[in-house]
Amino acid sequence: MSKPPTKRLSKPTTRGTTTRRRQLSPAAGHKTPDNAMKTGTRSTLVGAMFLMATSAIGPGFITQTTLFTVSLGAAFAFAIAASILVDIALQLNVWRVIGVSGRRAQELGNLVAPRLGTAMAVLLFAGGLVFNIGNVAGTGLGTDAMLGLDPKLGGALSALIAIGVFLSKRAGLAMDRIVLVLGAVMILLTTYIAITSGPPVGQALKNAVLPEQVDFLVITTLIGGTIGGYIVYAGAHRLLDSGLSGPQHLREISRGSVTGILITGLMRVVLFLAILGVVAGGVALDPGNPTASAFQHAAGEFGLRAFGVVLWAAGITSVIGASYTTVSFVTSRTTTSDRTRTVLVVLFIAVSAVIYLAVGTAPAKLLVFAGAFNGLLLPLGIGVLLWVAWRRRDLMRGYQYPRWLLSLGAAAWLLTIYLAVRSVKPVLELF
Repeated sequence: MSKPPTKRLSKPTTRGTTTRRRQLSPAAGHKTPDNAMKTGTRSTLVGAMFLMATSAIGPGFITQTTLFTVSLGAAFAFAIAASILVDIALQLNVWRVIGVSGRRAQELGNLVAPRLGTAMAVLLFAGGLVFNIGNVAGTGLGTDAMLGLDPKLGGALSALIAIGVFLSKRAGLAMDRIVLVLGAVMILLTTYIAITSGPPVGQALKNAVLPEQVDFLVITTLIGGTIGGYIVYAGAHRLLDSGLSGPQHLREISRGSVTGILITGLMRVVLFLAILGVVAGGVALDPGNPTASAFQHAAGEFGLRAFGVVLWAAGITSVIGASYTTVSFVTSRTTTSDRTRTVLVVLFIAVSAVIYLAVGTAPAKLLVFAGAFNGLLLPLGIGVLLWVAWRRRDLMRGYQYPRWLLSLGAAAWLLTIYLAVRSVKPVLELF
């Protein structure tokens, strides 16, 4: 029997394969897909961290730090250290629950109890709008000290710049970049003033551990100012919108939450040292604008201009953070289009600016009410997130929440209840 004819296979051509291999293989100086993904994740984290940090570092943050430094001196170092530790405990829980669950705070609230998340959104929106008027006012005062512009004109121009950030083609990237750059500028300029003012660093370090005076009220005020209202959710919500969520990103989420607080703490420390160096030398600061007075005493005319830059940067990054986070509370990631969210953010900034131009600043009584809203939202929001971590494993994608972290968060939550009581008292005093 004859053998069946064997089919001769044609020799495979390597021309297309070689070309394809060249295209897929990383050339020198090009990143691999894994490296690109890591770079994207790192960029997302940095943006979320600085959004949280710069949202906290607003005009009120600067004035508050200055006044407490004047009243407590080097002993203020202990209050800063204690507040940072509590802030870390709270932010670790907030970022972890929101990041692992993949849901915004108000979405979790509505899943815990009907309309609970809606109530959270109403409180945050009311407080966010009033404080955003104050943020716009801060940018106006910053441009006045920096360039000599009329504060209302400076506030209006700053609002337009913030609107331009959100109207840009890559709004998310633009927002991440501007808060990163301006956050770094604030820290560097304030560090320079701290160096020129010559603060008693040794005395401050000693008081950080063995304080000459402990003021619990100051500590709680710092905590409320750093993570109150929308601030505590800013970075975590930005993380979700960037697509970074789930238990597989736990390491990045935890690192980002701690680093964001440390950035805020670093700004608080260098500002404290800058003011301390001036007041320790016996200089009496101008009560009308104590921070500007301290910067000017430390570095002359340059110091005054530097204060203007710092105040403007603090104001406009807070405008961006407040507007972004407030709108994230009244919209849905699944049903609201990007265009609609952008329009709402622009309207929020525009309304804040118009009210500022009409009244000159946020009315004092409205600020008191907004402070009460923020104070009430903090224990409510933290309580919801801790409940999800403790009892709603179904919302945590099966993740087993660490007991030590839950206990730490519960202890910090009790402190937020005290803050809520404190925030309501000024409202009652108005009547």
